[in-house]
Amino acid sequence: MIWQRTRGLQNMLLVCQSMLVSLLLMLVAVLMGTARLNLEHYPIYAVIVMIGLLVEAMNRERSRVRMNLWHRNIIDQHRVTLRQLAYGAGALLIYLAVMKDQFISRWFLFFYFLGLYGTLLVSNYYLPRLLARRIFRGVRAERTLLVGSGMQAELMKEWLKSKEIFGFQTVGILCDDASPSAEVHGFRCLGKVRDMEEVIRREGVSQVILLELPKELAAHRRIVSGVEKLGVRLLILSNLEAMLQHPVVHVDDDGFQFITLREEPLENPLNRIAKRALDLAVAIPAVVLVLPPLILLVWICQRLQSKGRLFYRQKRAGIQNHEFEIIKFRTMHENNPDEARQATVGDERVFPAGRWLRRMSLDEMPQFWNVLRGEMSVTGPRPHLIEHNEHFARQMSNYHIRAFVKPGITGLAQIRGFRGEARSAEEIARRLESDISYLENWRLALDVSIIARTAWQMFVPPQSAR
Repeated sequence: MIWQRTRGLQNMLLVCQSMLVSLLLMLVAVLMGTARLNLEHYPIYAVIVMIGLLVEAMNRERSRVRMNLWHRNIIDQHRVTLRQLAYGAGALLIYLAVMKDQFISRWFLFFYFLGLYGTLLVSNYYLPRLLARRIFRGVRAERTLLVGSGMQAELMKEWLKSKEIFGFQTVGILCDDASPSAEVHGFRCLGKVRDMEEVIRREGVSQVILLELPKELAAHRRIVSGVEKLGVRLLILSNLEAMLQHPVVHVDDDGFQFITLREEPLENPLNRIAKRALDLAVAIPAVVLVLPPLILLVWICQRLQSKGRLFYRQKRAGIQNHEFEIIKFRTMHENNPDEARQATVGDERVFPAGRWLRRMSLDEMPQFWNVLRGEMSVTGPRPHLIEHNEHFARQMSNYHIRAFVKPGITGLAQIRGFRGEARSAEEIARRLESDISYLENWRLALDVSIIARTAWQMFVPPQSAR
């Protein structure tokens, strides 16, 4: 029910903003004296701007933009307003360019877009609460009763406070661990769980929030039948994450409800196609234009300082831990007796030019060939030696989760500074945290950001580059 109220308020806000921006457009036209010249065009302009706002609203959740309009946080409102301005103004400018519209002046657009930003910002800041107060009052207010653990109620306190704008009024809690009339983490204890029906009638409760899943099926059925009999809404707070000690994701498929441990955007074939297209767009120019002169430069450096193979090939763990052969420029002397040992700062096995290649990450450039072959991606968790994978997996029980996606030449961990030798279990854990965050939150814009920041780090290497 709460999500319906939230979505409804957002839609109401969008309708109000559409009306405001249309009125603003006509007001600016009248004040500038341009409305009388081409009055029939302005309704079309208003519709185009409204379409832009609608597209932004539909795309906002998909883009994972945080928008908490119900808290007056000017940073959130400003960020959302800029998005709305970009979509609304962009839609109008595209329309004018495609239709070759000559009726509208640049000065009009300047003043209108300036007013558009101000109108959207003010409406985002003030309108949500004004609308909520008008809509969720009287019979639409929800007198809410909490049922369950006092500790869970403490966790819910801030959430409940934030939902007061939607008409939630918490009357108290039913808790078996406290005596009636006692304070339970700031909530008034109204009795035991067995007193639920009596308390609902006495307090005029219209909504019950069950703070945890009952351990016994019979208790669950009693609560459900009780609220259904009295015509009271029931919300059940899932504590599966606490029970499993891991975040969970709810999935519906063909009538079955599943619980999984994480979102995986790259399981979507369209996302994989988009990622592969980006890989090819980066890898093909790198292999054709950058790699040939770089091969010559590295070959000369090796001839002068450490003769031997140009390339270094090594077995690494790829997607789902399938082995593949990675290609790098050789940066260590030949006849290295301990290839599995991680390179360290000042490692005597690395020749001078090789140290420079590693610091600038140029030794990784041949891996674009691995990208073309489909064994790697430009971005993703770095592939490790098979021996290192086994060692890290013994230290981190969820280490192999990172193998759900293709390994990358660079990744989120690398741009966060986690490069080179992993000296402790804490460093491994922080790299793993970044890798799992990447596979759970992947989007094309994230890949573009990682590539751009990696390119910057090639010119300004971080301290961890070795």
